[in-house]
Formats: sequence, C-alpha cells, structure tokens
Amino acid sequence: MLTALDGTYGDRADAIGVAGRTASYEQLLGAASAVAADIAGAPAFAVTATASLETVAAVVGGLLAGVPFVPLPPDAGPAERAHILRDSGATEIPVDFTRRAPTPATPATPTRQSAQDPALILYTSGTTGPPKGVLLTADALAADLDALADAWQWTAEDTLVHGLPLFHVHGLVLGVLGALRTGSRLVHTGRPTPQAYAAAGGSLYFGVPTVWSRIAAEPPSAIALSGARLLVSGSAALPAPVFRDLERLTGHRPVERYGMTETLITVSGRAGGEVRPGTVGTPLPGVRTRIAAEPGAEIGELQLTGPTLFSGYLGRPEATAAAYTEDGWFRTGDIAAVDPDDGVHRIVGRASIDMIKSGGYRIGAGEIENALLDHPKVSEAAVVGVPDADLGQRIVAFVVAEGVTGAELTEFVATHLSVHKRPREVRFIAAVPRNAMGKPQKKLLLADEPGDQG
Repeated sequence: MLTALDGTYGDRADAIGVAGRTASYEQLLGAASAVAADIAGAPAFAVTATASLETVAAVVGGLLAGVPFVPLPPDAGPAERAHILRDSGATEIPVDFTRRAPTPATPATPTRQSAQDPALILYTSGTTGPPKGVLLTADALAADLDALADAWQWTAEDTLVHGLPLFHVHGLVLGVLGALRTGSRLVHTGRPTPQAYAAAGGSLYFGVPTVWSRIAAEPPSAIALSGARLLVSGSAALPAPVFRDLERLTGHRPVERYGMTETLITVSGRAGGEVRPGTVGTPLPGVRTRIAAEPGAEIGELQLTGPTLFSGYLGRPEATAAAYTEDGWFRTGDIAAVDPDDGVHRIVGRASIDMIKSGGYRIGAGEIENALLDHPKVSEAAVVGVPDADLGQRIVAFVVAEGVTGAELTEFVATHLSVHKRPREVRFIAAVPRNAMGKPQKKLLLADEPGDQG
C-alpha cells in the first residue's frame, strides 16, 4: 500500500513536509510504528486530524497495524465529536511524532487486510440525521491511487503541494496516502493560502474551487504556479471564470475530477489530454458509469460501479442497501450528462437540494437544521445552499424564531458542529413553506435567488 516506506524510492530528509515541519520516510516509519504499537488489537482508533506530521503518522500507523483510522475534524463541536467516537467505537489517542519505535533493518510492510476489513472510517454528512461512517478498505484505496497516478502521470519525480484538511478523501487519501504510494515529495502548506501555494515550488497542486478562486484573484501567486506540471481541482465544480483566469495566469487548464467519500475518485480529466471547463473527464480504469435518465432525457442520476467503492456504512445495513440499485450500481445522487462523442462527464447538479457543497465540503442540510432546532428560541428551520462566487455555495438558514439574532444562531451551530457547517447567513421568516405531507418546500425559499439551485 505505502510503497514509499518499503525502500522503493530511497529516502530524503524532506520527503514529507507539513505546515513547515519536515520528515524523512525513515522518521515517518518510526513514528507510525510507535502508533501501531499503541493501537495493536484495537477495534478502531481516532485522532484529531490537524494539518500535522502527527496526523500523517496516525494514518500510516493504522495501516501498519491493520486497525481502522477515524480522523476527527479539528473544528468539530462536542456533539459531532461524541457521535463519531460513539458510533465508530474508536478510542481517541494522542500522537507524538518525536516518539519513534526502532526502524527495522528491513522496512516494514503494512499489515495486509482482508477485502472487507476497513482501513479508514470517514464520516460524511447525509441529507438527514447525523454523519454516517463510510468504510474504506486498503484495496479500494490502492486501486484508486493507482488509477489516479496513471491518469495524472503522477510519479516519484513530482512534488505534490496542497493545504487541504486531513480528515477528508481529498486531503488525507489523495494528498497524503497518494504521495506515499507514488513516492512523490509532499508539501502540505498548512493553510491553503495563495502565498503558500506560490512559495512551495511544486509540480502537482491539489485544491478545491475556493482555493483556486482565491489564487486566481491574486495574479502574482497564480503566475508563480506557471512552472507546475498539473493543477487539479475537486470536491465541487470549478466555476468557468476561475478556470479561465487560471489558464490565463498560469498557462495551465486545471484538471477536474469527480468522486465521493463512498466511491473515492471515479472520474477525472487526464494529464496531457483535452480539458474543458465544466467537465470532470472520463471514468478511471476499472470504473463503469451510467446515466439513469428518463426516456428522451440527456441528463439523469450518475450511477457507477468499480473497485474503489466503499464496503458499506458502519452499522447501517439498510442505508448501505438503499445506496445501490437492484442490479448493484451505486447511486451517487448527482445529476450528470455524458458527451456521446468522447464520453466526457459533466455534473449538472444534485439530485437532492439538501446536499450543500461549500468551500470544498459536502454538507448535509439536515444536520444543520437539527442543530438549529436544538436552540430553545427556534421553532422551525430550513437550510439551503445558494450560489457564492468564492465558496461555490454558501449556507443560508431560514428560521422561525423570536428573541435571538442571526449571529447568535450562527455561533450556536459552530459550537455544536464543525465550524465550516455554520450558516453564513440567517434569514428570519414567518413560516417554512410545506406541502400537504408537511415536507419543507425549499425551492420556494430559493425562488428569488439567481442561478441554478440544482
């Protein structure tokens, strides 16, 4: 799984860099081995996944020990943190990168897990209720990373640069395990600021649309990326104006890719291939896709199958079964179109209005609504995403409440859930519109908003 740790690519003092700290593969292996010794035999373990060498050692240690790693968002509120720990059965442990187990003369080979044993348990927001634990196996991780290495011509000659959170697929799987599998040098900038990206001197850059829009807004930082080999954008659609600005300033047409926590990355543009704004490329090797469209329609739900899919939701067999069609294809819930000439995919929108993509995060509206309804002054709440030039979508809460301000409600949510799930705007209304069955009619709340609410 972690080819860089078995001596294939040699070693160097700055093989891994996170927020200004660097380590060699040997140092990482020693720190990860100490973690592996601490967790041996545990059902699962959790670590607050800050942008740090400690988080890198934790995920590697879990793979070495064959114990599922549960990354905790650093900004998670007490209710969310408690839910994740309770649901996963994981024990939170401290990690000290300076405490290292002796490195064996022959580099360690990570414990081989069976096809169904999870390597990671990542929590993802659904449209209703608390986050669900997504079980990802080592086989799925390896299949995805190898496919991406092929698609992006990603090798040990690269220096990967990003500043993405280390508790999601994008930052943790692609951005850490991908570097350790391909042998590329990793520079994690800590915060993904335009200045940090510009100063990193990488050949391969990962970012979400919010990062890229901020870089494009600072031409000197964007121009500094001209020497890179490939810019990759994901986690949400890259606005066409940002695509064009990056192309103008860097000389690169950013490659977009598509995936979910449950599927990892399944569709992507190719390095050296034709890249068009608003498209996410073609399926990776081993992945098959289809569009479940109404007769005569060109768009429909994107469904897929392949070796990168999750093995289920932890403890939720009914939810796992509901995620698949009767003939075994995963329902993404995203509406897509496929070019009949070259098979290039375009994601049109979300099948459900309750999934919000903001700043690269996929956020379930129901979770925020539940948090708002916990406030004693709130009687009704409906949360939606509205178009935002910087975030892709910003979270807007429509609430029925008395004796409380919007700022107080925003702070209330931020102390209960992850900070990035807080409403950016609170609008007070007399009542949430509902249909005859009592279901909120959110599209009526968005009637005056410009753009496609998909």
